[in-house]
Amino acid sequence: MTARLTAAFATALAVGLAVPALAAGPADPAYLNDLSQWRTSASESLKRERGWLSMVSRDELTPGMYRIGTAPDNQVVLPKGLGPAHLGTLVVSADKARLTLAPGQKMTVVARDKDAPADEFSARDMVAGATRLEWVTQGRLSLQFVKREDGRIVVRASDRDSPRRKTFAGRQWYEPDGAFKVPAKFVPVPNGATIPIANVRGEISYEKVAGTLEFTVNGKKMTLDALDDDSSLFIIFRDGTSSSTTYPPGRFLVVDKPKDGGTWVVDFNKAYNPPCAFSAFTTCPLPPPQNWLKGDVAAGERYAGRKS
Repeated sequence: MTARLTAAFATALAVGLAVPALAAGPADPAYLNDLSQWRTSASESLKRERGWLSMVSRDELTPGMYRIGTAPDNQVVLPKGLGPAHLGTLVVSADKARLTLAPGQKMTVVARDKDAPADEFSARDMVAGATRLEWVTQGRLSLQFVKREDGRIVVRASDRDSPRRKTFAGRQWYEPDGAFKVPAKFVPVPNGATIPIANVRGEISYEKVAGTLEFTVNGKKMTLDALDDDSSLFIIFRDGTSSSTTYPPGRFLVVDKPKDGGTWVVDFNKAYNPPCAFSAFTTCPLPPPQNWLKGDVAAGERYAGRKS
């Protein structure tokens, strides 16, 4: 699951001199500029083509054969107007889904390299392994096939002309607050250690944990368990604001690994909502009980309202 949430995290210990938080008065202009750019990028990522705001359906498939299209007699029914009545058939096996398009239908693989030639097809193996993710497109419609850890194949559909994508006003944020950018101590755990992480569907997976971050916010000592990645730590947490001004299930936070022996810094001004805050067509992890902070972290992203 961690590979689909953020890329993996490394175990490292870097404890040094404290890095001062933002001052209560005028903040560092360079920091504010960096934070503003980061927040703008976080909003734009939701609006991009095939981003979370463009998602319009999600189906989980076990091995078998399925018809896919917008007509109601399909087993995988796409939203009306998003594609042909009968786009084709899906044959799902233990490790892949083969999409065979109906006569006269063509789709194109979305190239990662913008200069790559279009790869048009009428039949294609869509899932070859757990780490291979690609989009295929026809007009407004894009499809993505994901292999779950339990072996099921998930089919996501995206609408390039989704009204939510066009009208999204951006994420909503607290004003930057230096009290929530603090130095931290990282305490690693033995390599290979895992913790259970539940998702919104009640499913449990065991994720590699890198260690624990220890820090103080507004005079309160806090700790957070962090999942493992090559250059960062990935944190799923909730706090006292989760029942009022922030997303109730919890938020995400990425903490960069210090460079050149520097100090770990936890910056809650960059806490952000998971995809589930914006789309009903995704499955998000929930914070483990040890990451339920007792204090209020009134920083980072607010919760703007219910998703469609």
